[in-house]
Amino acid sequence: MTAPGPAVPTAELHTGSTATVELRARVAVVQGVIGSLMMFLGSLGTGWIANGSPMVRHPLVIELRVNAWGVYTCTVLLTLGAMLLIRSWLRLGQRLRGWPPGSLKTVTMAVIAWSVPMLFCVPIYSRDVYAYIGQGRLMLAGKDPYVEGISSLDNWFMLGADPEWAQARTPYGPYFLWIAAAVVRLTDAQPDLSVMLFRAAAYVGVVLCLVYVPKLAGLHNLNGARALWISVANPLFLISFVASAHNDALMVGLAVAGVYFAATKHPLLGILLVTGSIGIKPITILLLPFIGLLWAGRNASWLRRFVIWAATASLSFGILALSGMVDGLGLGWAWALLDPTPGYTGYSPSGFLGQQVERIGNHFDLHGDQMAATFRRALQGGAILLVLVLMFVGGDRKIVRRMAVAFAAVVLLSPIIQPWYILWFLPLLAATGIKDNWQIRSIYIVITFFVVFGAQDQLSVWPFINLSVSVSQVAFVIAVAFTLYLALIDPRTRTLLTHGGWRGWFGHGPAWPSTELRPSR
Repeated sequence: MTAPGPAVPTAELHTGSTATVELRARVAVVQGVIGSLMMFLGSLGTGWIANGSPMVRHPLVIELRVNAWGVYTCTVLLTLGAMLLIRSWLRLGQRLRGWPPGSLKTVTMAVIAWSVPMLFCVPIYSRDVYAYIGQGRLMLAGKDPYVEGISSLDNWFMLGADPEWAQARTPYGPYFLWIAAAVVRLTDAQPDLSVMLFRAAAYVGVVLCLVYVPKLAGLHNLNGARALWISVANPLFLISFVASAHNDALMVGLAVAGVYFAATKHPLLGILLVTGSIGIKPITILLLPFIGLLWAGRNASWLRRFVIWAATASLSFGILALSGMVDGLGLGWAWALLDPTPGYTGYSPSGFLGQQVERIGNHFDLHGDQMAATFRRALQGGAILLVLVLMFVGGDRKIVRRMAVAFAAVVLLSPIIQPWYILWFLPLLAATGIKDNWQIRSIYIVITFFVVFGAQDQLSVWPFINLSVSVSQVAFVIAVAFTLYLALIDPRTRTLLTHGGWRGWFGHGPAWPSTELRPSR
């Protein structure tokens, strides 16, 4: 028995022709564009603008940022826009139910249409993009970003970076540092132009995902349009990888493309692309053992697997080592893997459960903090153990799926999870199968949670503005109210989590049974 499809109003279950389905889907696309435009307008008053940016002297920006009405209006626009985008994403999936021919084109159109306004946003949900400017300046100044923080530079704070980056070593690979140096050289560190170029680099990663997520899904006899809708059209992906301009977008895009080529008997090209991904952010080094398995081929002996693993590692690390010699940084990026950032986030499984362990320990007059630290290290060790198991168990079956699960385990069992970290492995999971039961419903919840979290957590308001109610509180109330509306009131979306009862959550059949074995055209 297959798992039931997502809840869709009865009137939409009999949609008639493919043209009718596409027309109704485009209504959701248009609604998403409205949400994205609202976010663009809202970013003018609440996005992160560098103190040294000419934008701070623009009359419209001044009007929106020095008056309470402007700040509140922009907060409402940004938050409502984000929530409308969530609803549009959910409705797009409902209206394309069954994923008929033409669905891939519609989802691609949605990604492009929803992302275009975000290309021109003031950075929202994160200001890491301004730290990239500082890292590019370090490179041009002949300093080692793996040793020195951006506070060693003059005027670093005026260029918009979070003070947390002041003395932090960069966790990025050499190729991204080359990109950062090139951007700063071209713009002379002008913050607004730099943001646009970093955003363009990130958008290359978005395009790579647009192209290769459906192709990778097709290799696994899954619907490419649905995989793209889950992994790339979702609002968290677009906000994090376009509006926030995170370099993770390029890392993910190169990784997905590399996995696709490795899976289609082009292992050397796959290794080169994944090595490029590691050169952006080193975390994708986790993919190399599985790339080696794809290279080894079907029914490979253990001797061949070990030889191929050695060849894969030698080729990738050799290229990275040679790249490090170009600018004298060597393998300095390896610190990000060997000496990760201390601390934890309270919403990560490791962070939250560790807090409970600490409370229990303290209740019994034990060393709760030490117990929590040990617990978190145990979870990390468990993730590494699982990676090894997935490397050695399973032979040549479901290699990409095992890769995705291994990547997800390392991320989800880490003490620190930033909202966009789940986007690292989501394209690989979507391309290898996310069932229409607790799996897709968990995606709904996680995406919505992180969009809501970012909407109230990352708002930039000038400190001298006197507000009777904080913008974070306003954004939180709006986001929670809209989420409750989607879950309990909206006749179109309220059954998404409840359709089919417990069987809807724990059914074991494949998702979208009518088209699961037919790749999208």
